[in-house]
Amino acid sequence: MEDSVSAAKKIIASYHGPALRIMEVCGTHTHEIMRLGIRRLLPENVKLISGPGCPVCVTPVGYIDEAVLLALKHNAVICTFGDLIRVPGSEMDLAGARRRGAEVRMVYSPLDSEEYAKAHPEKEVVFLAVGFETTTPAACLAVKKAVKDGLHNYSLLVANKTMPNAYLALKGSADAFLYPGHVCAITGTAVCESLVKQGISGVVAGFTASELLAAIAVILKLSEAEKPFFRNCYPRVVKPEGNAAAQALMREIMEPCDTEWRGLGIIKGSGLHLREPYRTFDASRRYSLPKITGRSNPLCRCGEVLQGKCLPSDCKVFGTVCTPQHPAGACMVSNEGACSAYYQYGGT
Repeated sequence: MEDSVSAAKKIIASYHGPALRIMEVCGTHTHEIMRLGIRRLLPENVKLISGPGCPVCVTPVGYIDEAVLLALKHNAVICTFGDLIRVPGSEMDLAGARRRGAEVRMVYSPLDSEEYAKAHPEKEVVFLAVGFETTTPAACLAVKKAVKDGLHNYSLLVANKTMPNAYLALKGSADAFLYPGHVCAITGTAVCESLVKQGISGVVAGFTASELLAAIAVILKLSEAEKPFFRNCYPRVVKPEGNAAAQALMREIMEPCDTEWRGLGIIKGSGLHLREPYRTFDASRRYSLPKITGRSNPLCRCGEVLQGKCLPSDCKVFGTVCTPQHPAGACMVSNEGACSAYYQYGGT
């Protein structure tokens, strides 16, 4: 391992090619790169920029408003992963709804929420289904189990997203992508391989120091040819075919739809919603929710951060008005958010 790290560092240090912007699509990559101080190893003409790799961060404000409405007006028990509780909505976050008497429960898996609904048939339970291909199969499994258990008090507020069309929407934002290893472990490599035909370059990267350095070194070497490329630099986990069982489960329960991404707007075919046989578990339909257009804090630049147009530290409220204790936007809340990483590690 030491030899591979040294070799990668040597390639990086000796790079004298054209200026490159490499986008970390994965929020975990962003945090690991900053925690390890990898940016300090890069030449001046190579920049790492953060992209929309955090599912909480790209969830629009209107979705939070819908969840608050379900909690306060419809008295639904909201089950969610912890990060979403503090993401600001137009008027309040879910923590604020909880202070007003709403029942908001943190769970570690969609199956936890299904079990809670099963144990409390007198309560209406809604799980906030937010995530990419990595967490979507678990949400699908929860729906399948709810069918088996005959639940009539359980539903999902669905905001699941898929990455392929997001890459196309981000074309031109960077010279190459660091593709997320865990997403590619589900989808396989065919999507990323096909993007080469669209002029999009990138490599699948793992999460250790040696894996990240190797992936960056590969990008620098392949960029010398000045033509689009793809490499799987995480073959111990990511296989060409991906996870067939997870893919089949998602196809069975959900289907593509257009959806909104914070900072990127509506991206066609990049969302998922429940197929017709499972629509009784769709909270939007069950409660006839109106479409809500949320209002983000006008001082927050999360949308620009997610597009790689600015650094978190370029935002005037970063680290002052906006902190992890008092976030102005989702990127400061999430454990995978770029603003959170910059605040925690000082922009290194």
